[in-house]
Amino acid sequence: MPKTKLRAAALAGTADDVEATFYESLQRGDIDALMACWADEDEVFCVHPGGPRLVGASAIRGAFEQMFANGAIHATPAHVRRVESLASAVHNVLERIEVLTAEGPRHAFVLATNVYHKTAQGWRMVAHHASPGTVHAPDESEEIPQTLH
Repeated sequence: MPKTKLRAAALAGTADDVEATFYESLQRGDIDALMACWADEDEVFCVHPGGPRLVGASAIRGAFEQMFANGAIHATPAHVRRVESLASAVHNVLERIEVLTAEGPRHAFVLATNVYHKTAQGWRMVAHHASPGTVHAPDESEEIPQTLH
C-alpha cells in the first residue's frame, strides 16, 4: 500500500493511530504528513519546550519547518497515559529525543501532552504541549511519578 494510503488509513483510525503518524512524521521530517495529523481549526495550538504558544496551522507549520531545516526530529514516545471519551482523547507522553553531538548520540526527555478530537475528517490533533522532562532516563519498569506538584 502506498505511504499516502497508509497515512490516510492511520488518520481515519483512532487517536493512537494519529499519534503514531505524528511521531513517525517527526522522525522522517515529513511536514505534510505531520500537518495532516492536525485538525483544520483556527484554535489548534502547539507549545515546544521553552517556546511561545503557537496558534493556528500556519504558525505550527512554520515552527516545524524551521525544526526540520536542521533535520528530522528523532522523538520516540513512551510511558503513554491516556484519558479518552467518545469524541476526545488526551495523551500524556514521555518523549525520548535523540540528539547527535560531537561525542555521539545523547538522549533528552520531554514530557508532552497531546490532545485529539474526533472531527468530521476523523481523529485529529488539536493541541501539543511539550516541556522539559526528567533529568535521567527512566527504566522501562520504573513508574513515572503521578503527582502534579
